Amino acid sequence: MKDFKANVSEILSLDYGKTVETADTRELYAAVAGAAMCGVGRDFAEKAKNAEGKKAAYLSAEFLIGRMTYNNLLNLGLLGKYTELMDAHRRDPGELEDVEDPALGNGGLGRLAACFLDSGATLGYNLNGYGIRYRYGLFKQTFKDGFQNEEPDDWTKDGDPWSVRCEKDKVLVHFKDGDVYAVPYDMPVVGYGGKKINMLRLWQAEPVNEFDFDLFNGQKYSKEAEERNKAFAISAVLYPNDSEKAGKQLRLKQQYFFSSASVRDMIRTYKEKYGNDFKQFSSEYAIQLNDTHPTVAIPEFIRIMVEEEGLTTAKALRLAKETFAYTNHTVMAEALEKWDVSLFKSVIPDVFKYVKLLQRSLEKEIASIDTGKFDKSMYNIIDGNLIHMARMAIFASHSTNGVAEIHTEILKNDALKEWYKAYPERFNNKTNGITQRRWLALCNMELSGFISDRIGKDWVTDLDELKKLAPYAKDTKCVKEFNKIKQIKKQQLSDYIFEKEGTRIDPQFIFDIQIKRLHEYKRQLMNAFSILDIYFGLKEGRIKDFTPMCFIFGAKAAPGYFRAKSIIKFINEIAKLIDSDKDVKKLLKVVFVQNYNVSYAEKLVTAADISEQISTAGTEASGTGNMKLMLNGAVTLGTYDGANVEIVREAGEENNYIFGNRVEDIEKLKAKGYNSKKIYKSNKRLKRVVDTLVDGTFDDGGTGGFKELYDSLLEGASWHKPDHYFIFADFDSYVEAKLKANKDYKDRVAFGRKCLLNTAAAGKFSSDRTIRDYAKEVWDLD
Repeated sequence: MKDFKANVSEILSLDYGKTVETADTRELYAAVAGAAMCGVGRDFAEKAKNAEGKKAAYLSAEFLIGRMTYNNLLNLGLLGKYTELMDAHRRDPGELEDVEDPALGNGGLGRLAACFLDSGATLGYNLNGYGIRYRYGLFKQTFKDGFQNEEPDDWTKDGDPWSVRCEKDKVLVHFKDGDVYAVPYDMPVVGYGGKKINMLRLWQAEPVNEFDFDLFNGQKYSKEAEERNKAFAISAVLYPNDSEKAGKQLRLKQQYFFSSASVRDMIRTYKEKYGNDFKQFSSEYAIQLNDTHPTVAIPEFIRIMVEEEGLTTAKALRLAKETFAYTNHTVMAEALEKWDVSLFKSVIPDVFKYVKLLQRSLEKEIASIDTGKFDKSMYNIIDGNLIHMARMAIFASHSTNGVAEIHTEILKNDALKEWYKAYPERFNNKTNGITQRRWLALCNMELSGFISDRIGKDWVTDLDELKKLAPYAKDTKCVKEFNKIKQIKKQQLSDYIFEKEGTRIDPQFIFDIQIKRLHEYKRQLMNAFSILDIYFGLKEGRIKDFTPMCFIFGAKAAPGYFRAKSIIKFINEIAKLIDSDKDVKKLLKVVFVQNYNVSYAEKLVTAADISEQISTAGTEASGTGNMKLMLNGAVTLGTYDGANVEIVREAGEENNYIFGNRVEDIEKLKAKGYNSKKIYKSNKRLKRVVDTLVDGTFDDGGTGGFKELYDSLLEGASWHKPDHYFIFADFDSYVEAKLKANKDYKDRVAFGRKCLLNTAAAGKFSSDRTIRDYAKEVWDLD
């Protein structure tokens, strides 16, 4: 069998008539991936589906997998050979960086799913992913006059050599307005060392009748394309705008589409092994629902078991409870998914019968349970004209987990307290994690080498080994070397941003970075206000002895989320103001990078000095960006929220910058009747920065977006109370903490020591640990 390098050359020669020297980037990408796939084998998916032992299926609407080429080369042990090949032919090994970056997710939810799959394969578990093969991903973000602009993200334009279409496994999915095929495309999930290869099965929607000659020949072109267009829409984009009924129907279609196809796929594989005896099903499969998006899989599973396999409803429900488990990702009631009954019936009426069955079963079961002070009606899956998907997931599964200790406690004591009273044994915590293979070994080779030189390489598969780094924080020479690596990464990021954005940032500035999806509770707006306060403080001479800072943002706003898009515009206006001020621009810089994705994140997390994790206490379930930044040696500037609580406990509060009201403080503010206007009127600095939204300092292009932001803080908006996320309440302590970090940075050794200790304390936050916990405590995997 030819080795990897020979396979690359042969593929280039046979497919393109080129050599490594003459091939273009796209051709080289296809050849490198093809050569790596020779080692994986074309039958990897069949092996993964039929692996011995129990299998866990991870159902998720998002899989933010990022670039697969370098990650797979690393895990297959081929990265060194690839680098040698490129060097030998005078090509840049980083040339393939921008070829593919599947944007099949929108943030932490999808990236978490990808990290989990990596850990599952590395640890040797049978863990396969199921989702949708979105043709255009989320969207490609650009800025025009400071406004977000969405464009299709055609991530397969250079080919998709990592996917294998499996025609024989296609599934028919039925909707009220017609059937579609779900056709699987399988991607290998390669564990570190290449010993275990699982699969990520992504379903693509295709029409049952590809082309209708009769309609076409009858010159009814629009009618002929109708079925094809309906199918195309299902797997076109992630999270289509759902401000209108049609968008909501499409979202429900997407959820049912991949949930039904995935459940059917597992049932079909099970029957090939066991026939029609389903007693072993929950011993063969564990199905994990990543948030509520795939919850419709539960009534669909019951429907198939009853209508097609002949089980009684009682047996089907029992089997569902044994098989399904649910991960909750939010404590905010408004984010717990609900579907209008009439809309649900307009899309999948056959499934609604089994939603009603679940409701009847719930009523019967809850009637026999002591729910204490909680009224039985609080548990209804069908409540008025709404179907509550989180309630369905909790009732018809055996496990409900939160994703950080504080998040799980809030679920038990507040957000889902009535359910915890009824089913306390089902609730558990699984603090999120990240894979150190991608987020350190691959994206920060300089720091990886620094670590391995001191403690060996076992940390790649056992991140707890990083504890051995802690003593080196006392070694000034070692800390200085650590700081030099950070400076290298800052220079690399500076160069990358100049290449991508056309703006130059000074790597000697402090890099203060906030990267996460744009949402009001994540409080990018508070960050913007703090920058303006510092700007005015520098102009007035109120702030002195200030180390220059660059504030870097990366975030996408949902296309229909007008207020979030206005925040992006506001931040870009601040950037423009500072750039035009010849005095202050020597001390401040603001950059909002375009099209933030996994590839950008790999550059940003390695270069950050300060990690902004500033969500309102009690709103962020966990966060995983905080873990990536910590692992790469950034201090956390954050609230006592999500996984920040555990980060601070592991690394020490003295090595981070925690500010603001805690969960219990927020509850007290609510109880007293929080008055944002009173704070606004009494705090001159706060009032000044907030007023820039409406006093003509900045231009919102006539959209009214800045006035709406202003009103949302002082008058409220929609169902929001004024300053719903308590920006005003945390503002002063936030700016104070930010300026303290700035001051501390002057002592580079002392600040570097804090950063190094954060890296040394990151062991807990490996997704390997999270997956071991799931496997042992939820899935019962060997």
